[in-house]
Amino acid sequence: MKKHIGILGSGTVGQALAAGFIKYGYQVTMGTGHPEKLSEWKGKAGSKGEVGSFNEAASAGDIIVLAVKGRVAKGVLEQCGLHNLKGKIIIDATNPISDEPPANGVLKFFTSLNSSLMEQLQSSFRESYFVKAFNSVGAHLMVNPDFGGEKPTMFICGNNADAKVEVKGILDLFGWETEDMGKDEAARAIEPLCILWCIPGFSQNQWSHAFRLLKK
Repeated sequence: MKKHIGILGSGTVGQALAAGFIKYGYQVTMGTGHPEKLSEWKGKAGSKGEVGSFNEAASAGDIIVLAVKGRVAKGVLEQCGLHNLKGKIIIDATNPISDEPPANGVLKFFTSLNSSLMEQLQSSFRESYFVKAFNSVGAHLMVNPDFGGEKPTMFICGNNADAKVEVKGILDLFGWETEDMGKDEAARAIEPLCILWCIPGFSQNQWSHAFRLLKK
């Protein structure tokens, strides 16, 4: 039986990933601060999708997806309760984007190059297994992106090897090649890929691209 997915966040990222999990037979509970806004989503999701609070989604989920704005990520996890997060994989799709506007298409972060958001979250929720993923591409490309048969690369990192194996299995289903970049310090390099990915979008309105790591 496939594991139940609890998604924290009901924006474009949360809904795109929820659709992907439902497509592949997972049960999904969408956690949100505004459940009344998801009646249309619930209608489309049918029996595979439920809507609840952040706490309810974390409680229901065997695996949790963190898909909220970076500046509220810690607060949302605190709402879930440590007992609902303990021992669970948390797929961290967040980026530490500042409220300041981009400068010449370049986003600003509220973290430094020596301290990623994921490291801060892992330090605060030590009994959960964070894996950074889905932060360096747009929501519309997160599930089975079509690049003419070429698989794009999803860079991941995290401290728990078994958690990363589980996430790699999801990425395989979703049509991605996975590159494990190591422990959670690697998020210092992975999170800024969001900045790089967004530059063509802000400067040229080009949002249909993804990264790929080439080897020889």
